[in-house]
Amino acid sequence: MSISTTIKSIQDIMRKDAGTYGDAQRIEQLAWMFFLKILDDRETEEELLDDEFKSPLPQKYRWRNWAANDEGMTGDTLLDYVNNELLPRLKSLPISAKNPRSVVIRAAFDDANQYMKNGTLMRQVVNKINEIDFNNSKDRHLFGDVYEQILKDLQSAGNAGEFYTPRAVTQFMVQQTAPQLGERIP
Repeated sequence: MSISTTIKSIQDIMRKDAGTYGDAQRIEQLAWMFFLKILDDRETEEELLDDEFKSPLPQKYRWRNWAANDEGMTGDTLLDYVNNELLPRLKSLPISAKNPRSVVIRAAFDDANQYMKNGTLMRQVVNKINEIDFNNSKDRHLFGDVYEQILKDLQSAGNAGEFYTPRAVTQFMVQQTAPQLGERIP
């Protein structure tokens, strides 16, 4: 499967989630997820090249230990882990002069938000992200192109009909109009 197909599939999955009702939420959600996957792929490579390498992330919070197993955490367990352990820990990651990467990680997660409400859909997104090998130069190059396309789509979202009416607004409209089967609203 090509990386562009994988990204399209990720977007389709995220559109089903109640918390990611717009491109802005999807992009922000994907940003921190891709960050952790890219970091983990990079650290995997560094571990092979440098016996002294030490990640600033505790083992429990490294992508490979919570996300890489396609049969791993899912549903409410995954949501609870991400919302109550992973993101709070990364936002307060101790800064170490011995490992300047800790500064970058903490800064990247300082304002990160987790929008997804369905842990099963989140697992599906994580599994799709796992299909991308950021140590593969072809995947890295294509990912850059795809990410730029996502950003362009976001800029033109209003023109392309990409803005979605939030579920709360849709529910309110239905309650107010109380449509009946077969009726038409002009």
